[in-house]
Amino acid sequence: MSAYAEITYEVADRIATVTLNRPEARNGYTIRMADELGDAMDRADRDEDVRVVILTGNGKDFSVGADLSQGGFDFDPESGPDAAWQEPAGRCSKRIFTMNKPVIAALRGAAVGGGVTITLSCDYRLASTDSRFGFVFVRRGIYPEGASAWFLPRLVGMGTALDWMISGRVFGAEEAKTAGLVHSVHEPEEVLGKARELAIEIATTTSPVSVAVTRQLLYRMASAESPFPVHELDSKLIGGLGSSPDAIEGVMSFLQKRPPEFSMRVDTDQPAYLPWRNS
Repeated sequence: MSAYAEITYEVADRIATVTLNRPEARNGYTIRMADELGDAMDRADRDEDVRVVILTGNGKDFSVGADLSQGGFDFDPESGPDAAWQEPAGRCSKRIFTMNKPVIAALRGAAVGGGVTITLSCDYRLASTDSRFGFVFVRRGIYPEGASAWFLPRLVGMGTALDWMISGRVFGAEEAKTAGLVHSVHEPEEVLGKARELAIEIATTTSPVSVAVTRQLLYRMASAESPFPVHELDSKLIGGLGSSPDAIEGVMSFLQKRPPEFSMRVDTDQPAYLPWRNS
């Protein structure tokens, strides 16, 4: 896409900030927004100058979920979708799942329905004291989307996921933090700045290839039937460190008490044998 209508995209200090930009509609989620978010994540993932992505919203709310006034579908409701159709929140959450770069969600105000499910595959969720969350699908006679039935129990446990999804109730930032949905809570005007502080720390202290591999190890291998296949992959990774420029630089910078200067590239230097590389 040459231009965005419902999001904005900017890069500074090796951080890409992707902002939902429909404040007049409280950042209601649309098909176009879903497509633009997917494009922005592709763009950030391809850019070797981008180390971290921040996902946030313009205005007092992150997103109130699907904007049903816009129809909500990119097919004729009478005839239904074709077999390849995918609902829009999952298009975004799945793309974030496959990212090589960490994604930090900076949330304030409402993050409800699709406005929260698109963030579940982010690495961090920072909330504001006025944040309100809700998996409200059952109260609208609809169903959970965004692959949230997979992500949410892994974040907060099955009991809490059942409570939030079966009741459809709206809850605040402190309950979200206690359950593990969000990592920290800040004043509304501080959330984005705190997300930037975190992003800068990651960008300046970590190896981009190590982050990419570690992120996918956690997602792809955490549900393995036993630790044995995970350790088999660990062994290949650790066994190759002797020829890894980033491993050498990481140790030397630590010993010399200086900031690291990692040189390996995410697009060319990840091990080819990683099982998810061609998936």
